[in-house]
Amino acid sequence: MATYWEAIDRFRAFARTEPDREAVIYPDGQNPDGLPAYRHLTYRELDDWSDAIAERLTVAGVTHGTRTIVLVLPSPELYAILFGLLKIGAVPVVIDPGMGVRKMLRCLRAVDAEAFIGIPQAQALRVLFRRSFRRVRTTLTVGKRWFWGGPTLRDWERRPTGVVQPRTPAAADEVLVIGFTTGSTGPAKAVELTHGNLASMIEQVDAARGHIAPDTSLITLPLVGILDLLLGSRCVLPPLIPSKVGSTDPAQVVDAIAKFGVRTMFASPALLIPLLRYLEEHAVELPTLGSIYSGGAPVPDWCIAGLRKVLREDVLVYVGYGSTEALPMSTIESRELFDGLVDRAHRGAGTCIGRPADRVNARLVAITDAPIPTWARVEELAGELETSRGIGELVVSGPNVSTHYYWPESANAAGKIVDGAVIWHRTGDLAWIDDHGRIWFCGRKSQRVVTANGPMFTVQVEQIFNTVAGVARTALVGVGERGAQRPVLCVETTPGTDAVSVASELRMLAAESELTRDIADFLVHPGFPVDIRHNAKIGREQLAAWAAEKVGAR
Repeated sequence: MATYWEAIDRFRAFARTEPDREAVIYPDGQNPDGLPAYRHLTYRELDDWSDAIAERLTVAGVTHGTRTIVLVLPSPELYAILFGLLKIGAVPVVIDPGMGVRKMLRCLRAVDAEAFIGIPQAQALRVLFRRSFRRVRTTLTVGKRWFWGGPTLRDWERRPTGVVQPRTPAAADEVLVIGFTTGSTGPAKAVELTHGNLASMIEQVDAARGHIAPDTSLITLPLVGILDLLLGSRCVLPPLIPSKVGSTDPAQVVDAIAKFGVRTMFASPALLIPLLRYLEEHAVELPTLGSIYSGGAPVPDWCIAGLRKVLREDVLVYVGYGSTEALPMSTIESRELFDGLVDRAHRGAGTCIGRPADRVNARLVAITDAPIPTWARVEELAGELETSRGIGELVVSGPNVSTHYYWPESANAAGKIVDGAVIWHRTGDLAWIDDHGRIWFCGRKSQRVVTANGPMFTVQVEQIFNTVAGVARTALVGVGERGAQRPVLCVETTPGTDAVSVASELRMLAAESELTRDIADFLVHPGFPVDIRHNAKIGREQLAAWAAEKVGAR
């Protein structure tokens, strides 16, 4: 697939050859049994609706290259709008509202968009902070219009009134989407994803599934829904709140899987953990489910092991690794994980995240917070990599890897390395690569703890302690100035656990490993802060501030 346009053409082919094929299945109301009622949108309806939106937006001045903010909840409307924008070559700008109003406004102001499509709450924000959206000339409200002008999506027809205009072919390096990182481990950045990036993502997702048609997919992340629709999937949207994925009712997820014969699903650990507990407590079979793909944060190995027990023996459970800048980067299937790799993780090897995805190249560079402008500089720093026990920052390149940030410009200097015609992306993640080409994730670079005795890496250390009974999860943080930090282990316990006895066992375990013997402080925390997108990445920066207060008071 050379370009994203070819994927759109394939989508149109589904709409013409299989017009009644369900595209998006979504919750709408409630059945008498208390479970969600569902409606659906066919491929033909979605194709026509997105054509109609493209037609009306074009009349309103949205054309090829127009940056368009899209603040719409996961829904049929969201997919119709995104496909409409992509058909006319406009550039959707997507962001997580859950990052907070102030941060979001700062990000959106930097994009300087010319069109704004959003739910009423988003439009109200645009009006109240109009200086942040001074260039916006075209608006569209998805829902009821309150105290502003402009059309609503309901005002528009769902079928185009004229002949769909032919598209102008776009180069592979032309920007297709601007997506913001969550900002959970640093300032949010605007990532440019090109036509070539998205086309490659489709191919790589297809390759990861063994080129088997997805059939029916449960969708918990909108981008995955776009990729699956372009592969011909029936996309099922379960009832969930995007910023509170962890609060999703697992009974409703099970109901959706059974009701629609879901074959594959993508979910973060925040959803998989309650799903596992539900399946353990109820005698429920999911005969159609063939594969699960997890992402967003490392999935606890006990969760993966549990899923293997409650699901059919032939179900594939993949642990994925990726980011806004590069999705996917690597994957590993659960059977390989439990072939000795989990035991190594519990001894301090880190978490194995598999081999690089199709056509993705992965290397390591020395750990530094300074820019690395060229690969020549990487070679100059190579000696420092050896002194970090072979652990370095993971860098990747490939057709699905974004090579440029739209904003801030400083992010390009900090996050990209020029190697001739190749641009390497610095992931900000620390890892090592074994003799079989498997990547072992050791933690975020920005969250490493640097003591007087050397560096300590979060995930590498935490995997040792997460095996203790009564421990839900742990988080290593540093208190004090980097270079002389005091390592502190924050602990989240399971309900009903004796925190004193757990802390005592953790201290004894710490003394047994060279990686952990410098830890003297073990603090029980009532509930770790997590990221807004997947509700799974631990907010270690917030925990570090909390730990500093506790240690200082002590």
